[in-house]
Order: sequence, then C-alpha cells, then structure tokens
Amino acid sequence: MARRNRLEILSCILDICRGDGSSKTKVVYQLNLNFRNAGIYLEWLTEHGYLAKEDKLYRITPSGQKFLENLNDINSMINCNMGDVLAKDE
Repeated sequence: MARRNRLEILSCILDICRGDGSSKTKVVYQLNLNFRNAGIYLEWLTEHGYLAKEDKLYRITPSGQKFLENLNDINSMINCNMGDVLAKDE
C-alpha cells in the first residue's frame, strides 16, 4: 500500500467532514490514522478556517469546501503526471 501524502490526508478529512460533519473518532477509523496525528490535522484545518468545530463534530466551512476542490485538483494533477512518468519507465 502506498503512503499517502499530507495533501491527500487533508482532502480526505475535509471530504469526511462534509454534510453532517464528523467526529475525531470517525476520522481516525476511516483514514486509519492514530488519534495524535488526526488531532494535529484537525487542529490545523480548524485554525485556518477550513473546519468549524461544533460540540464534538467537525464541519467543513465554505473556505474549506474551496480548499477541498483545490486539493482534489492538485492531487489529480500529481497522480496523472506520476502515471505518465511511471508508464515511461516500463
């Protein structure tokens, strides 16, 4: 299994927190992170205004939605370009 980069983890967290929101426990289990690392990502996203914490749930903000769209664009470009590079090596 390939390691995920930070951008992929951030986009997955934002995606999980869309709709009704998500608890830290749900993020941990769905992304297979430990509680310490999940807390670091959730804190960073909250401090930068991409997530809002309401009681024990994290919900994506409008700026978080825009950030998620940008992250998805970046990740798709990286994965597409890496696919081209790997295909040339074969």
